[in-house]
Amino acid sequence: MEENKAPSVQKTSAEEVVHSRPRYEQKILEIIRTVNSPKLLRDKLDDYHANDIAEAFSELTQFEREKLYRMLGTERLTEILEYMDEDDSAKFLSEMNIRKTIAIINEMETDKAADLLKEIDKEKREIILELLEPEVRKKISVIFSYDEDEIGSRMTTNYIEVDKALTVKQATREVINQAKENDNITTIYVRDENGMYYGAISLKDLIISRADLPLDEIIATSYPYVYAGEPIDRVVEELKDYNEDSIPVLNNDNLLLGVITSQDLLEVMDEEMGEDYAKLAGLAAEEDLEESLFQSLKKRLPWLLILLFLGLCVSTVVSMFETVVAQLTIVMAFQSLILGMAGNVGTQSLAVTIRVLMDDTLERKQKLYLIWKEVRVGAMNGLIIGTCAFLLLGLYVHFAKSYAWGPAYAISLCIGLSLWLAMIISSLTGTTIPIFFKKIGIDPAVASGPLITTVNDMVGVVTYYGLAWIFLINLLHM
Repeated sequence: MEENKAPSVQKTSAEEVVHSRPRYEQKILEIIRTVNSPKLLRDKLDDYHANDIAEAFSELTQFEREKLYRMLGTERLTEILEYMDEDDSAKFLSEMNIRKTIAIINEMETDKAADLLKEIDKEKREIILELLEPEVRKKISVIFSYDEDEIGSRMTTNYIEVDKALTVKQATREVINQAKENDNITTIYVRDENGMYYGAISLKDLIISRADLPLDEIIATSYPYVYAGEPIDRVVEELKDYNEDSIPVLNNDNLLLGVITSQDLLEVMDEEMGEDYAKLAGLAAEEDLEESLFQSLKKRLPWLLILLFLGLCVSTVVSMFETVVAQLTIVMAFQSLILGMAGNVGTQSLAVTIRVLMDDTLERKQKLYLIWKEVRVGAMNGLIIGTCAFLLLGLYVHFAKSYAWGPAYAISLCIGLSLWLAMIISSLTGTTIPIFFKKIGIDPAVASGPLITTVNDMVGVVTYYGLAWIFLINLLHM
């Protein structure tokens, strides 16, 4: 990378200095388009990070990309493709001849290669798998054997493993030999005499230990590990508290299959957060800019149909209070206020509850405390909001709608009480619904914002019009 380039500096109106990361895409494009000597092109591009070259790829024409495919070595092309998302790397890989494709996939880390092959159509994927080196094909097949929601589907086989019986000197020699093929060397994993996972050693401990020291004396046997068949969402929660470069992944016989690197873990966490965000938005899955109309409809329509049915239920409940609206039309003006506040409170409780439920070790007592806490928060918020509404809306109804002081504050009192009750009940539903979903084995994020809002609309309608019917019409005869 170009180290002699200073980062660009921008100045704001307040003369505040803002540093921005240098952008090299245009320089890279210029080099690719003007340099025709393969050696000179390789030498010039060696000054740039593979990620910067990857970002410039989409700006190239197919002819210019094909020029790169011929001139760059397999190792450099592999490095560039690994910085792209799977869709882009699959697209560019399809432009290469089969020999170059095979060479690149053989060079890739197995988890990256497996993700890339999933984006290639099945027929071509099978041909590529048949032509791969036997060892690479075997490793990729192991990853393919796990479902996408299992941690084994995200592991890499880029790790170093040594025997427990070695000395420090022998283990160091073995690490050096394996480092030619595997660059995840910060943590070295150890197998016992039966080939099963035994523990781990940090590279630092290996380097500073005496050469004749038995390896067993510096092995951390309590080093964390996971099983390949464990669900990703549960594993992420367990591993995020460990500050390790990689975590071993074992099969059911305690044999080491691969590792989850810290980078893999970050990607998994990002995907999990994206999925939860999509569910909170009422989507079946995440969307991106490149998706077709049909794919977007497929993700959005199911929830919208469910919400349509629930919305019809809300409308049916509203129609049951036609006599209230006919006798006291002004109550219609404040319906959206009640429903909006109920929905907001329910969504807040939902967000808090989903975050807490990410901890699988949560006990029943803690869940009950969470419900009690959210109800108390809803009650206090409702009391404050309801009191404000009572005081302010009484003035509004009196001056703006020309009601006498008594009826004006009777109406505002009904609104304030409705807000208080609706916010209590909405806090309760926003907490109990995701807990119930979790209990029956459904992702609590499915209890999405739109669902909670619609349920709380029902709560708000019944509370508001019910109080208006009892208090304003039957008791005060307004």
